[in-house]
Amino acid sequence: MSGFYDHFLPEERSFVDRVLEWVERSAGLHELKRTDFLDPRQQGILQSLANREPAITLRLDGGYDGAERKRALIAPEYRYLEAEEIGIVVLNIEAPSGGHLELDHGDYLGAILGLGIKRDRIGDIHVGEAGAQLLAAEEIAEFLNVHLRQVHRVNVLTEIQPLAELRPVQSSMEEMSFTVASLRLDGIASDVYRISRAKIVDPIRAGRCRVNWKAEEDPSKPLREGDVISIKGLGRFKLLEVDGVTKKGRIRVKAGKYV
Repeated sequence: MSGFYDHFLPEERSFVDRVLEWVERSAGLHELKRTDFLDPRQQGILQSLANREPAITLRLDGGYDGAERKRALIAPEYRYLEAEEIGIVVLNIEAPSGGHLELDHGDYLGAILGLGIKRDRIGDIHVGEAGAQLLAAEEIAEFLNVHLRQVHRVNVLTEIQPLAELRPVQSSMEEMSFTVASLRLDGIASDVYRISRAKIVDPIRAGRCRVNWKAEEDPSKPLREGDVISIKGLGRFKLLEVDGVTKKGRIRVKAGKYV
């Protein structure tokens, strides 16, 4: 079994064990499992392990087309999952005073986590001109509706709405092309965020960086095409292309920063 875990990062082992239990219980005990929200990396792990077990079926749903964070339904292969409730509702958040214009994604998420809600109970958050809409597990929606009354010192009103009321906000991406000496995390992040490599190292080592939704504290970690990187306080970007080497031996890359 030790070789089995070599396909995953050491810190992912506990999640892998949970997935194996879900799959085994659905296959052997004919149970239906509805998970909390999973990030794309976790969804990939779940799909890879579910594909090894022909006796189960799997459905991933984040509440709308294009969702990043999704809940999963795992069940015996004979069960029709499209008819099952995914258990996601919309929480609409508005600031009557107009203070929402000062709030961003991190402010809304921070306010929710400050109420003791775990991140895996919350799906995508859409910040718009009139406030924000977040996808939440229906099990905690009423709690949020009662207790979420302030976001970063701005008083807010909330309302539980059906998924049909969701107004997704599409993320835009600022693309940039440049050359780097290597594909190290700190070097590429330095160019994307336009700050010195010396200054980018501190937040990485402080645990504020994630690569493909997993914490990364090694500034020298090599990146690959398709990797998604986020650094708290600086934003998120994706390494779109690694496009050969220049005559001077530098690597041509294209990155897209979410704005």
